[in-house]
Amino acid sequence: MKHLLKMLDLSSEEITQILDLADQLKYEKKHGIAHPYLEGKSIGLIFQKSSTRTRVSFETGMNQLGGQALFLSARDLQIGRGEPVQDTARVLSRYLDAIMIRTFEQKEVEDLAEYGSIPIINGLTDFSHPCQVLADLMTIREKYGDLKGLKMAYVGDGDNMANSLIVGGLKMGMCVAVATPNEYKPDDLVLDFANDYDSFLWTTDPKEAVQNADVVITDTWASMGVESEKEIRKIAFAPYQVNDSLMELAKENAMVLHCLPAYREQEITEKVFEEHADEIFEEAENRLHAQKAVMVLLMKD
Repeated sequence: MKHLLKMLDLSSEEITQILDLADQLKYEKKHGIAHPYLEGKSIGLIFQKSSTRTRVSFETGMNQLGGQALFLSARDLQIGRGEPVQDTARVLSRYLDAIMIRTFEQKEVEDLAEYGSIPIINGLTDFSHPCQVLADLMTIREKYGDLKGLKMAYVGDGDNMANSLIVGGLKMGMCVAVATPNEYKPDDLVLDFANDYDSFLWTTDPKEAVQNADVVITDTWASMGVESEKEIRKIAFAPYQVNDSLMELAKENAMVLHCLPAYREQEITEKVFEEHADEIFEEAENRLHAQKAVMVLLMKD
């Protein structure tokens, strides 16, 4: 593994390696065991989309690993004023040991990897959110012990989360069911990948997707960049709310996960959210541990 650009690039063995190391790092942190595996290393954090969890978890994680993280907003970089991505990649490669970028276009992440000479980590694009999905898989595995054979149901927008959950879940031997409105389907590249699996289902019916699910996952209906569509999306996604009646179709004691921020009484009810708050905030914490594992695997000598 040279980079973390999208879930499609990872093998099941590489995902397992990340999750195993994340478990180890989480154990060490909980027990006060120092793990300065990246002492003397530096990572640049490029943000063209704002963030709470991504910024704090990467900065804190790098600090705990003994290295330093530099926050680089689009306002502070020449890339935000028209400098070609390839030039930024080549310059930063001479200063840093890795780059994490949170941006809009997947191509920008791919270009950094092509022209740079250091590891590139996708902190989020409109197409993919691998760091979040690694944390999700970690959280599910913590509860069930294994991922293989579990049913994951995703309900809502066919966005970067849907794209990444489909790929990650299928690669780890899960059954994956996704329910979205027809006009908000996951990316065709992901559907082409998933259609080779008998364990995959895409449907417009959330009840069909959630039937006998071990874990139910949702996301905001209007992600960053599509806020202007918020009212239109509220109407389109109204039947896709994760609520008590939908959860009755899942297995008893099924997990509920949400990558946050959550808009209660839209994609998920206040009641369901609070009943599963421990799982959701464990999922949020696991961003820290999963990303630390990625950084160690990419950056350690």
